[in-house]
Amino acid sequence: MTRPARVLIILALLLCTVGVAVAAERFPPPDFTDHVLPTTQVVPPRSDLWEYVDATALLAGLSLATYFALVNRSRRGLYLLTIASLLWFGFWREGCICSIGAIQNITLALFNPSYSVPFVAVAFFMLPLMFALFFGRTFCAAVCPLGAVQELVAIRPVKVPAWLEHTLGLVPYIYLGTAVALAADGTAFVICRYDPFVAFFRRSGTLDMLVFGGSMLVVGLFVGRPYCRYLCPYGALLGLCSKVSKWHLKITPDECTNCRLCEDACPYGAIRKPTVEWSADDRVTGRRRLAVLLVMLPVLIALGIWLGSLLAVPLARMNPMFRLAQRVQLENTQQVQGTTEASDAFRNTGRPVDELYRQAIQLQRRFAAIGGWLGAWIGLVIGVKLIHLSIRRRRTEHSPNPVNCLSCGRCFWYCPAEQVRLDEKKREKGTK
Repeated sequence: MTRPARVLIILALLLCTVGVAVAAERFPPPDFTDHVLPTTQVVPPRSDLWEYVDATALLAGLSLATYFALVNRSRRGLYLLTIASLLWFGFWREGCICSIGAIQNITLALFNPSYSVPFVAVAFFMLPLMFALFFGRTFCAAVCPLGAVQELVAIRPVKVPAWLEHTLGLVPYIYLGTAVALAADGTAFVICRYDPFVAFFRRSGTLDMLVFGGSMLVVGLFVGRPYCRYLCPYGALLGLCSKVSKWHLKITPDECTNCRLCEDACPYGAIRKPTVEWSADDRVTGRRRLAVLLVMLPVLIALGIWLGSLLAVPLARMNPMFRLAQRVQLENTQQVQGTTEASDAFRNTGRPVDELYRQAIQLQRRFAAIGGWLGAWIGLVIGVKLIHLSIRRRRTEHSPNPVNCLSCGRCFWYCPAEQVRLDEKKREKGTK
């Protein structure tokens, strides 16, 4: 048994032990009372049971995906697991709860002590990240239902230009910062609101989301996994964890021959080519560019803070209380005709209008601070990206980029060394 397989089994057993311990008694009685808890006479709610079923299914899916990608090197196994995950987490469980949306539950729990985050949300948020720290993005390979539906429709993907790939690759980090900022304030769960595929999973939804999801699938026919690569905020976290993973999917089981067949096999732009030796002038120019970017990093952050603070009003409009205050003000100044149900309900409460206006002003100030933090995050992301692109690392063979590689195993089909391994495996089975 290989070392990654042993670590995978140990990790799975530890997580199962933790899950059983949590499931045993979620709310134990306090030590300072002699009260005896009554025996439950009815069957526990199905939703609680399904929480642990879903968490167990997630753990099993991650374990299988890791085994197929790193140990067995089976593209067929990953493909079949992709279909199973889509059916279970997508259509059967209707895309909820998902690891992507769990970002918001965890964020709200961290910033709002009164909010109790469900166990399943913690499990769905932490388990894929823990696996990514050890084995790369195996969650994206065949477990995530959003990635699964895109993987199945990627029939004729084309290669995206490198400059466009790097530019669009910034969007998930910006989306992540926006989602965290709005969830921390309790304003909105934008990830769930703009999930492109949940309407298909639930066989219902608004027309605009159905059109958005359908458009994403049409684009996915020619651009591999557009949501995963250019929108998914959880993918940004997984990429950072995968970057430091000790074990990761390898294109070839043996030494790379640089045949370049894997370059066309990967539809996700995750193959890193061997580097070309720089001249002395190129190295000097690279060092100067890196120094300029390091100096520019705090400038970008400061510029982001200033621009983000200007978004106070647009961000505050996402809060229903702020929108109500704006509507009441427009009605009182006769800038609009008629009233709305919300404004009528407010007037029926008898609350002073000045109190509503004061709350709106406080919200605007709070969102100015939120916008500043969000702008600082965006400036940091852009600056770090530019610095990363300016750093040159020497590579002598083709290798997957651990940040972008989704561990889908498509490159297995095109690697000559992998085909030799499979042939030898067949011969060994034939001689037994």
